[in-house]
Amino acid sequence: MAKPKSDPNYKVIAENRRARYDYAIEDDIEVGIMLLGSEVKSLRQGGSNIADSYANVEDGELWLINGYIAPYEQAKTWGHEERRKRKLLVSKRELARLWSATQREGMTLVPLVMYFNHKGIVKMKIGIAKGKKTQDKRATEAKRDWDRQKQRLLRHG
Repeated sequence: MAKPKSDPNYKVIAENRRARYDYAIEDDIEVGIMLLGSEVKSLRQGGSNIADSYANVEDGELWLINGYIAPYEQAKTWGHEERRKRKLLVSKRELARLWSATQREGMTLVPLVMYFNHKGIVKMKIGIAKGKKTQDKRATEAKRDWDRQKQRLLRHG
């Protein structure tokens, strides 16, 4: 995700780099996320991880499961649980599309990146993905190596 040059508020909080290796991402959407105050303050300090998390549609709502946000030290009494389920905000039309993708087509909802947008609000990009088999991963790796070698050859003549 390219960072706009004139945007002082835009900041990537957490990125799931392994998702593109393990899954074939077919589509992605931007969703909001419901957070507590201590969670937002912790994210501003940079304490989060979405590598082991996934999204799921349950009872007509979209949830982020197993996403980690570090505890905020100054919020001792009114702190938050680090790995609680967090509700993701999406329109009804998008929710219906995500539900049909996961239930009927056997896709997975994988968080790709969590960031502060240009207004300073926490957003998340979720990918609709299909799991790759081992041979698909090998093919992706071989293509990446060949592209790297091709660039080297073009640079050095």
